[in-house]
Amino acid sequence: MRMAVPADSAIEEEEEQGGPTHHPSPPSHEFFDLSTTVDPSYIISLIRKLLPLGSASDDPNQGTLNHNNTEEGDDALSASISNDEHFEPPKNKSENMDVDVSGEVSHRRGEYKDTTGDGFEHSGVSVGENAWEEYGCILWDLAASKTHAELMVENLVLEVLLANLVVSKSVRANEISIGIIGNLACHEVPMKRIVSTKGLIEIVVDKLFLDDPQCLCETCRLLTVGLQSGESVTWAEALQSEHILCQILWIVENTLNLQLIEKSIGLILAILESQQKVLDALLPPMMELGLASILISLLTFEMSKLKNERIPERYPILDLILRAIESLSVIDDHSQEICSSKELFQLICDLVKFPDKVEVGNCCVTATVLIANILSDVADHVSEISQDLCLFAGLLDIFPFASDDLEARNALWNVIARIMVRVRETEMSPSSVYNYVAVLVRKSDLIEDELLNQQLGSTADARNTSLRRIISILNQWTAAKESAENNVNAEVLVNETDVKRLLDCCHKFSK
Repeated sequence: MRMAVPADSAIEEEEEQGGPTHHPSPPSHEFFDLSTTVDPSYIISLIRKLLPLGSASDDPNQGTLNHNNTEEGDDALSASISNDEHFEPPKNKSENMDVDVSGEVSHRRGEYKDTTGDGFEHSGVSVGENAWEEYGCILWDLAASKTHAELMVENLVLEVLLANLVVSKSVRANEISIGIIGNLACHEVPMKRIVSTKGLIEIVVDKLFLDDPQCLCETCRLLTVGLQSGESVTWAEALQSEHILCQILWIVENTLNLQLIEKSIGLILAILESQQKVLDALLPPMMELGLASILISLLTFEMSKLKNERIPERYPILDLILRAIESLSVIDDHSQEICSSKELFQLICDLVKFPDKVEVGNCCVTATVLIANILSDVADHVSEISQDLCLFAGLLDIFPFASDDLEARNALWNVIARIMVRVRETEMSPSSVYNYVAVLVRKSDLIEDELLNQQLGSTADARNTSLRRIISILNQWTAAKESAENNVNAEVLVNETDVKRLLDCCHKFSK
C-alpha cells in the first residue's frame, strides 16, 4: 500500500517567505479580508497611474475607470484615504540590485529612461520609474485583500497590467505587474477574471523566458497559484508545449538563486499535486524531458550542502525537492523511475541518519514516507537496511516530528516493521542482539511517547508487528544475559530496569 504524506496548506504560504518586504504575498485566505479603510477612489487613481505611455485611457473599447479625478498629487492621494486609518505606502526595494540567475548572468537595475518611449504616462505627463514602482507596490500589497482585489479587477487593473506587460522593457515593472496579478489570483473572483482576460495568461507564461530572477520568481509563484486553483486546467493548457516545459526544467536545474530555486521547485510540486487532467497533460512530457533525474540531482546537491555547510536558507528547498519526489513516487505509470533509483534510496537513508534532525525534521518525515513507498515497490531494499543500526536509530528519532501526521506515522511504523521482521535474533550472536537492544533502550522514551499517542488509524498492524518483534528481541537478550555464554562488551551497559520498562510498555500496547 502506498503511503503519501497529505499535501500541507503551507505550500501556498511558503513561497511567500523570503520575498521583498514591500510586497508580502498574501498569507492564508482567512487573512485576506482584514478590515481596512482605504478609499476606493485612491485604489482607482493608482490603477490610472499605471497606464503605459500612449495608452488610450478614454478608449471606449477598453472600458473606463470609475474615477474622474486623475490629476491628484501625492498629498491628494494620501487625503483620499479614510481618516479612520492612515495608509502609508511601503518603501521601494533598492534599485541597482545585482542578482545572479545562473551564475553567468548578472543584471543591474539602473535609472529608467522614460524618454525612450518605454516610460509611463499619467494624465499626459510621463512619470519616472520610481514613481510607477511606488504606485505598483502599493497595489501589490492591496491586492492581498479580497475586497480590494475585486475592486481592482472591476476597474480594469488586469487590462492595465496586460498593457504594461506587452510594452514595458523594465524588468522591475514586469516583476511588479506579475506580482500584483499573483496576489489577485489568490481570490476566486479575480482569478476567474484573470483566465478570461484574453492574452494575459499567455504573456505571463512568456515571462518564463526572461533572465531576471525576481521576474521569474513572481512568474513561478503566479503559475503555482493558478495550478492550485479551480482554474488549473486552463493554466495547464498554457504550459503544455514542450518548449515551455523545457524552460521550466531548465530554470529548476540551472538557477543558483535560492528564492528562484524554491519558487521553481514549488511550481513543479504544484503540477505533481494537481488534478488528474493537469497531470495527464504535463507529466508525461516532463518525464520524457528528465524530470525524475533532475529532481534526484537536485537532492544530491542539497544533501551535500546539508552535510558540509548547514545553510538554514536551503532547508525549505530540500523539503520541496523531497515532497516533489514523494509525490512522483505514488503516481501510477511514473513511480518506477523513482522507486528503482539506488542513488535516491541511499540519499534518503542518509537523511534519516542525519544527526541534527531538529533542523530538518520535516524533511526527515518526508524521507521516511518516501522510503515506505519505495519499499512497497522494491522489497529487496529491506535486506540492505535491516542490519543498519544507525538507520534504525534514525527512524526512531523521527517519531516526535511525525506525531501530528497520521500518514507519516503509518509510513514510519511500516518501515520499522519491515526491518524488524528481517531481524533473526535467535540466529544472531549475543553481541549483535545486544546492539539492537542498546538502540531500543536508548530510544525508549521516544517509543513510549509514540505509543501513548492513541491516534492509531491504519498504523495498528505495522505497529503491532513492530512491538511483537521488539518484545522478542528484548526477551532474547534477557535470556542470553543470564546464560554463561553471554559475553557482552563491557564498554556499554544496558540498564535492566530500562529494558523491563520498555518490555512492559510494549506488552501493554501490543495486541
